Amino acid sequence: MSRREFKKSSSELWAEFRFGVVGGLLSSPPAPGELQAALKELAAGSWKHPISGEPTQYGVATIERWYYRAKRERGSAVSVLRRKTRSDTGVSRVLDETVKELLREQHRAYPSWSYKLHADNLCVAIAARKLCAAVPSDATVRRWMQGAGLQKIRAVRGRSRAAALNARDHYAATEVRSYENEYVGGLWHLDYHHCRRQVLLPSGKWQTPVCLAVLDDHSRIAAHAQWYLAETSENLVHAFCQALQKRGLPRLLLSDNGSPMLSEEFRAGLLRLGIVHETTLPYSPYQNGKQERFWGVLEGRCVAMLENCADLTLALLNEASLAWMELEYNRALHSELGCAPYDRFVGSKNVSRPCPGSAELKAAFMRETVRIQRRSDGTVSINGKRFEVPARYRIIKELRLRYAEWDLSSVHLVLCPLYPQDKSANAAGARRAITPGGTDAPPPSGEMAPLLKKLMADYAATGFPPAYLPKREEENK
Repeated sequence: MSRREFKKSSSELWAEFRFGVVGGLLSSPPAPGELQAALKELAAGSWKHPISGEPTQYGVATIERWYYRAKRERGSAVSVLRRKTRSDTGVSRVLDETVKELLREQHRAYPSWSYKLHADNLCVAIAARKLCAAVPSDATVRRWMQGAGLQKIRAVRGRSRAAALNARDHYAATEVRSYENEYVGGLWHLDYHHCRRQVLLPSGKWQTPVCLAVLDDHSRIAAHAQWYLAETSENLVHAFCQALQKRGLPRLLLSDNGSPMLSEEFRAGLLRLGIVHETTLPYSPYQNGKQERFWGVLEGRCVAMLENCADLTLALLNEASLAWMELEYNRALHSELGCAPYDRFVGSKNVSRPCPGSAELKAAFMRETVRIQRRSDGTVSINGKRFEVPARYRIIKELRLRYAEWDLSSVHLVLCPLYPQDKSANAAGARRAITPGGTDAPPPSGEMAPLLKKLMADYAATGFPPAYLPKREEENK
C-alpha cells in the first residue's frame, strides 16, 4: 500500500530550526559573563533557512530572544519556539458577513452545486443586490466554504428522495465510528454486488452476474461467496444456507434493505433459526463498510486475474472465486487484523451454533400463510396451484401452510407436507376409504349404544304398556 509522505507545517519547521540554533546553549549553559560571546559566535555563523533552504544569518538579539524563550519554558522547548499564529487566521478579509450569508443561503438551497458554480452565482447576487462588497475569487469562495463545512452533497432525485434525504441528514448529524464484534459468529455481514464484467450464457448472450457474499465481522473470514445471474430471494437463501453449513449459525446478521433481504421467506427463516436480523439505514453503504471493502478486494484481485478470459462463463467465475476466497483471501495477512482471517476464526472465541441439516434449512426459509380447505375435493390453492390435503385433515377448515415462493414442488402443512394435485393419477379411480373422524374405526361390535340401552331399561322399569302395537309378520305380507 502506497503511503503519502508526511509534510511538516512551516510552524513546525521553524520551531525545529530555532531549537537547533539555541539547543547547544540549553544543553551546555555558558559560564557567567560568557553568554554574549556565545551569542555573537552563533550570530556570526551561517544557517540553512528552514523553508527556502538558502544560507542565512540572524542577529544576536534574535538568537538571545529564542534562547530566553526556550529557557523559561518548563515544558517542551520546541513547541514554545514556533512562530506565532496570526490573529486574523481563518478570518476572510474579502468576505464580509453579508457575502457569507449569501453563500449559506445558496448552499441550503443548492447543496449539490460545485464551488465554481457557487462563486459565479455569488457574483450575480452581489450585483443584483447592489452590495458594496468586493467580488471574491473562486479560490476564496472554495476555501471559505470548505472551512465553514459547506461541502458539496450529491443530488438526490427519484421516488426514494425522502429516504435518501433522511440518510444524508443522519450522516451529517451523527458521527461515524469503526466497530468490531468481539466474538466469532457474533455478527455476520451479507450483501449483493454487481460484477464489473459480464459472463457468456449458453444461449450466446452476455449478462452481468451478481455475487452474494457472507462475512464474519470479528475474523473477516468469507463464510461463502457465489455468483448468480439474478438478485433474488431464492439465490440469497441458496448461498446463505451454504454459509451456515460451512461456519455454523451466527447470532446477528447485518444487511442492507434490498428486496431479497426483506422477503418473507428469508426473514421468517432467520427467526426460526434464532438469528437476529438488522438492516442498515437506506442509502448508507458506509454502515456495512467491511462488506464494501471485500468487494474492492474481490474485483481488484480475483476478477482482475480473469481479464484475459475472453469467454468467461458463470461456472468458471464461481470456480475461480471459490479458489481465490479459500486459498488466498481467507489465509492472507489482513493489514488491520495483523493475521489471516482463517487464523483469527479458529483462534478466537466462537459463539456460533451448530447448523441443522439441509432438509431443516429448506423448511425454515418458508413463508407462512392461512388457506381455507375446499371441502369438495380436499384441496387448497397457492398462487393458482392446487395441493391435496390428506383425508385425515379434512375436518380442519383453516390450514396453516408454509411454502417458498420460488419452489412449489411441495407445501408444508404445519402437520405434514402437501403435494401438488395430480389429476392424471386421480383419473385412475383409486380412492382411499374415508373413515369417520378421520381415524381408523374398529370393527362393529354388535352392541347397542349405552344411552339407548339405559333409556329402554328405564322405560321398562316404569311398568307402562308398550308404546306401540306390534303387528304380525303375516299381516305385513
